[in-house]
This record gives sequence, C-alpha cells and structure tokens, in this order.
Amino acid sequence: MTEPLALTAPVLITGCSSGIGRATALRLAASGRTVWATARRVDTLAELEAAGCQVRALDVTDDASARSVVDEIVDAHGAVGALVNNAGYGVYGPVEEVSIDRWRQQFETNVFGVVRMAQLVLPSMRAAKSGRILTISSMGGRMTLPGGGAYHASKYAVESLSDALRFEVRGFGVAVSLIEPGPVTSDFVHEATATTVTEGPYAEFSRVVAERNAGAYAATRGVNSADDIAAVVQRSLDSTRPRPRYLIGSTARGLVGARAFLGDRGWDALLRSQFPTP
Repeated sequence: MTEPLALTAPVLITGCSSGIGRATALRLAASGRTVWATARRVDTLAELEAAGCQVRALDVTDDASARSVVDEIVDAHGAVGALVNNAGYGVYGPVEEVSIDRWRQQFETNVFGVVRMAQLVLPSMRAAKSGRILTISSMGGRMTLPGGGAYHASKYAVESLSDALRFEVRGFGVAVSLIEPGPVTSDFVHEATATTVTEGPYAEFSRVVAERNAGAYAATRGVNSADDIAAVVQRSLDSTRPRPRYLIGSTARGLVGARAFLGDRGWDALLRSQFPTP
C-alpha cells in the first residue's frame, strides 16, 4: 500500500507545450496540486502559467537544463513529489529508410530522456521515502505496427526500463507506473500520419501506412482526448495502490489483447490483411 501523493507535493511534468502534457498540467493545477510544467520553449507555456503552474524551460536531451529545474524544485520543496515523463515524439518510416541519426534522436528523447529525469529526481524521492514516477508510454510499447519501428522500439525500451525501475525503487517508497494510451487526439497525429517515403521500394507501403494511421485517428470510437489521459494520471497520483500499467481506450485494449492472443504468426497474418507487403 502506498500513500496518496500529498496535494502539496510538487509534480514535475515534461513536454507540456501541447497535448497530454498540457492537459495533465491544467487538470492537476485545477485540482490544487503544485505543478511545475516544462517544455523546451517556455514561451509555449503561457496558458499554464496563467492557470497557476510554475513554468520552466526543460529539454530532456540536455543534462544541464534538466538538472537546473530539478535542483530548483528540490531547493523550494525539499523533494520532487512526482515526475510525469511526457516529453516524446514519434519517428515513422521503414527501418531501412530511417537514418541512423533519426534513430539516435528518437532514443535520446523517448528513452534516455526518461532515464535522465528518473536519475535526477530519485535522490530526493529516496530521501523523502516517497515519490511517484509516471511515464507516458503507449499501446505501441506492447504491440508493433508496420512503419513505426523506431517509435515502437523506443516505447518497448521505456516499458522494460520501467519494469526494472519499479522493482528497484519500491523499497524506497517510490511507485512507478506506465500510462499506455491508444490513439489520442493531439499533435502526435501529424507524426503518425506523415508519408515519410515518397519514392523507391517503400513508397506505396509508406503511403498506405500513413493512410491507415490517419483513418485510425479520425475514427469516432476508440480514440481518446488528451484530457482522458490526464484524468488517468490524476487517478494514479491519488491512488493508494497505483497500477504498474494503465492501458487506456478500447483500441489499445483490443490490439494489445489481439497481439497476446494471436502470437507471432497470427499477428503477422492480421497485419498482412491490413497493410501491403513491400
């Protein structure tokens, strides 16, 4: 059993310029929590500042930037109460066609950024014998769709490192949870639906992948709002027994369930019925 996070405990959220991060900051601030909302560009956070959040510039790929904000919170409050790892983005395209530099950038933000932030907040959490680390993962950390190798690989890595971390810090009073949404109406849709390859052997494949992804995000069922995800984050922080994973939405539950049930060959057959093979 874990104590609910005290309302006065500061919550540090990364990637608050839009989407889930922004919605989470607004929801938690409205509930009376002390919110430190961050993004690479502080000028994108004016609405959150007006809502009562402390706003700071923080780039999860920059050690000095991240350390500065965490140190400021610890100086002001004694410890970081909760970390919500939200900063991230999606690189899409066939594995062969995505440059190695883009692969590195994907992991630098989505994976190493999560590790970096956890390493910075954990000393104060351990000293306080209390804390929460929530990471916005994805249903894409438990099943893989064609054309998303880089993004899915980063989310699978986040799932694995969070599983290890959850065990390692439990004895210090720190709870670790993964938030796993399906499709969400946010700016991420532009990344998931971009046609990244327009010529060569993967051109038609990439066009259909983008088309299928666009259809999934345009659906009226199975797509969540950013505030739906923020509500789950809030529920986890308020819980005395936060779950290791929160799989959100009917699309996420259906696809993750199908992947587990069908096995490798069955899943591949399902994908072949939906996507062209290059």
